[in-house]
Amino acid sequence: MTIGSTHNHPANLAIEPSQPMQPWAARYPNPPDLCFDYRRLIEQERGVARATQPDHRICIVGAGITGLTAARELLRCGFTRISLFEQSQRVGGRHLTLVNSKGNHKQPATPFEMGAMRMPFFNRTGESPKDGRSLMAYYAKLFDLRISDFPNPGTPWVNATGIYLRDGQLESGGDPALLVWRNPEGKTPPPTPILKQVYDKWHHFATRFAERIAAVYGTYGWESMWSAIVERYHRLSFRELVHLPTLEAWDPANPGDFGGLGMSSDESAIFYAIGIGDGSWGAFYDVCCLYPLRTAIFGFSSHLQLVHGRVDQEGVPYAAPHLEASRVPDSKGLMFQGPAYIGLAALDESLMFLDFGLGGTSLYDHLLQREDGLLTDTSVCSLQKLENGQLRVGYRWHCSDPAHQSIRYQDFDSVILTTPSWLIETNIRLDGFNRQVLPQTIVDAWKHAHWETSCKVYAPLDKRFLDRKSALPQVLVTDSFVHDVYAYRYNDSYPEDCILLSYTWEDDATKLAAFSDEELGQKCVNELDRILLRCSNIGEAISPYIDTRNIRIQRWMTDKNALGCAKLYRAGTYYDAVNLMKYNRDFSALSGLYLAGESFSVDAGWTEPCLRTAVDVVINLCDRTSAQFQGGFTLSHYPHYQVRI
Repeated sequence: MTIGSTHNHPANLAIEPSQPMQPWAARYPNPPDLCFDYRRLIEQERGVARATQPDHRICIVGAGITGLTAARELLRCGFTRISLFEQSQRVGGRHLTLVNSKGNHKQPATPFEMGAMRMPFFNRTGESPKDGRSLMAYYAKLFDLRISDFPNPGTPWVNATGIYLRDGQLESGGDPALLVWRNPEGKTPPPTPILKQVYDKWHHFATRFAERIAAVYGTYGWESMWSAIVERYHRLSFRELVHLPTLEAWDPANPGDFGGLGMSSDESAIFYAIGIGDGSWGAFYDVCCLYPLRTAIFGFSSHLQLVHGRVDQEGVPYAAPHLEASRVPDSKGLMFQGPAYIGLAALDESLMFLDFGLGGTSLYDHLLQREDGLLTDTSVCSLQKLENGQLRVGYRWHCSDPAHQSIRYQDFDSVILTTPSWLIETNIRLDGFNRQVLPQTIVDAWKHAHWETSCKVYAPLDKRFLDRKSALPQVLVTDSFVHDVYAYRYNDSYPEDCILLSYTWEDDATKLAAFSDEELGQKCVNELDRILLRCSNIGEAISPYIDTRNIRIQRWMTDKNALGCAKLYRAGTYYDAVNLMKYNRDFSALSGLYLAGESFSVDAGWTEPCLRTAVDVVINLCDRTSAQFQGGFTLSHYPHYQVRI
């Protein structure tokens, strides 16, 4: 999911807008739909606003990154009666960092990022990632998270990228071989003429697109230009965009049209497998083309970072609350996973357990002051809109234990839903919401959303693999069933490195569903050995370096707390997704229901939209309760989502 990462082109641009910027506008690169500087709003000393109704009762469903962010920022505003319900027995949601069982807090081991793993900070080239104009950059700086450049294929951060297509015979004739792409300065194109040709066609399209956008983004002309782009492309799949002829020249009279990539069928087949040499994009060929355009051209793929955690240079966690506890209690004494502050999960754990601007207490400490403040192992099963305007939340407490679980009810003034949208349809009964406060179009949009599957296969890797001068490349991109393979190191002091043996999405992940974890792990190792031994320029197996006893596998579609790894949208359904993002502004003041998280965004598979929609809820809930906004901000400064009538 990192098309364009090899050149970081959007972040490299030094083009300033030619017109005046709107108040509170974000700078380029940043997401396109709501051009707003969220970081500027929340990095104020006292947060978004000061609550005038601190006793307003708020229920947040889900303790993933979205729910934790919303809870923390509402607490900063002065809202004191917050309840956070989490179905699982850990916090973090699809930020799922697993640490090899041989590690502990005093001698940590290399983490496996089973969910999100490479973070865009929306920094410009030459700027520290933590100074990027994003919420991720703000929190990483606030919590002192250690980061490094992610070892993406085709980048300077890997020793080499191996490309294995068509069983090692991409170009006919000769013995099977692994194409090796070395790019130490970030300027070397992929090897072979056909790969360079594919690369150049993408790069030509992306360059023209980004340069035009950079000159308008954040100005008073941006909304109309983005609306024209959406209208031109929202009906097209990415596959259609790849084949669409190139445009000879951009026409200012038709500002939304940048043509297509103009690839032949053969070029498209290669692009399907490797993008521009940085991982397969075939899984996204049949989604709306606006998704890859957003991802590649607006900063989601630039300067991606690996989050080591809240750790020192040796990878050891800094002193922090509950670090030594393997499990900690919720408000009713049920135990859930304690913080390790390692890997990406350190972000979620910091939001929960650290103070840093909360007036001497943590979110966790505040929630524990009330018996319904933090409930884990608790599944929300119903939401009822009452005649008095409140919402009655029904929940199954201690849901993992059928012998002791019980259904309970509580009334709230506002409810914030942060769960994947399919969980709403399958797990939560909605009653009392008429079509004036919850239109059928909104319900249909979350019911019909396309959630994709993904499968990750991780294993510990002997440190000799990256230490020795081997013919084996650090990263492998294939059209085999394993697809993308990453080997990388967090710290010299950790006993082992890690290898992502197989990273797949959509149909490529579904192909692996029939195999048990043990079968799939061994199958991936065997396939990598087959590929490398078959290649005449390699002839060496990788299995001696892999600890096959500790392979860990995550299948997101069958995870009952997720039912998918990322929400996408197909051609022609973009406006449905935008309507979900508009709901808080249009209807939440009447319904008391707020929608937040990736489910209600159009930037699938990323953390930034989760953070942005969490703050969106805070803004709209503060406006509804007449809170006093900080820093001269008013709702008139907050742009509207653009939806065609």
